[in-house]
Amino acid sequence: MKQVSDRKLSRNVLTLSLIFILTLSTSIFAQDGDPEKGKTLFNTNCAACHQLDKKMTGPALRNIEQILADEQGLDREWLAAWIRNSSAVLKSGDAYAQKIFDEYGGAAMTPFPQLSDEDINDILAYTSQERAVAAPAADVAGGGASGSASDSGISNKVVLGALALLFALLAMALLLVRRTLTRFADAKGVDITKTERTPIWKAFVKNQFLVLVTVIFLLLASGYYVYGYLMQIGVDQGYQPVQPIHFSHKIHAGDNGIDCKFCHSSARVSKTSGIPSLNVCMNCHKSVYEVAETTATDEYSKEFYDGEIAKLYAAAGWSDEDQAYTGDSQPVKWVRIHNLPDFAYFNHSQHVTVGGLECQTCHGPVETMEIMSQYSPLTMGWCIDCHRGTNVKVEDNAYYTKIHEELSKKYGVDKLTVAQMGGLECGKCHY
Repeated sequence: MKQVSDRKLSRNVLTLSLIFILTLSTSIFAQDGDPEKGKTLFNTNCAACHQLDKKMTGPALRNIEQILADEQGLDREWLAAWIRNSSAVLKSGDAYAQKIFDEYGGAAMTPFPQLSDEDINDILAYTSQERAVAAPAADVAGGGASGSASDSGISNKVVLGALALLFALLAMALLLVRRTLTRFADAKGVDITKTERTPIWKAFVKNQFLVLVTVIFLLLASGYYVYGYLMQIGVDQGYQPVQPIHFSHKIHAGDNGIDCKFCHSSARVSKTSGIPSLNVCMNCHKSVYEVAETTATDEYSKEFYDGEIAKLYAAAGWSDEDQAYTGDSQPVKWVRIHNLPDFAYFNHSQHVTVGGLECQTCHGPVETMEIMSQYSPLTMGWCIDCHRGTNVKVEDNAYYTKIHEELSKKYGVDKLTVAQMGGLECGKCHY
């Protein structure tokens, strides 16, 4: 009896051990992977449709393996099969696969047969990490920024106060010196009498030559300043309006390296560069619903940028919660920055595609601009100077083959400027 009892006890212990191991395994599923490698794989393969903590085209994937094990009893093998070929899992009649497929509007998941077991383990290790708690906004941005600002304010007040005190002491010193000198003069019997002096304006009026020179100088100076003022009419260099939705060229063209012509695509083929439609913005911002913590600055916080993305969603009629368009869109009243007079003709495609100019040639270092502004004066003289000094890029451009040969012989040069090819003719820009 004792042996039977011992066997039963051993069997029970073994059963409990197996149950414990299975239970424990559900909580350490992804611990055998590398989260750092998993992050790279996730960003490369998954981030277009999934976020860790937010539902997008597909479900949020934070602790997805643990959730599926607890709620659906599905293991890593099922996940691996789904990741590699979701269509095959659907065709097998899997109930949960069909439920997910229907819940997300019948959008088929892209198959990833190239991912190895190790790759999937790394991705699941990344998704199993706990969410990092962000520091309070006041501590991150407000505290540091306001502290430095207040320190700067205090130091400025101290400097101004010290200067005011210095001038007051100097005035008092001058008064004391004057009183002392007057007292010495009285003690020595020196009579201090005021002599009558001719006012300076009377002396100036009597000198006719000086009056003539002054009048000529004032006329010339007035003409110079009037001419300078009139020449600035219509010149908006430095114009930097506030847009209804804040758009940072520094983040998009600079940090993210997006080509200018990806958004301003019409610059390649038309007269104008065009304003990108909201659909162009939403191509990326369906997935990019917030900015990275590292993007924030003392002037522009993460909350500010996220709020501007929310404005974009409202204008495009996009429900981030439902991941669908509501149909309630609103036009964005962008403020135009660059504006040439109606009598001046300018064609973007002629400069960008035919001429091969970079956008920065006219618009300046756009990739560094947080708020877009007019960099160049866009005056006639500025355009003419560019035409005189810029060589036309005729290599591999059949349009210029014949004219290049003829004009090269005419001017005796190998390279031709825009001016030598007729770029200074009035009819090129005014007709």
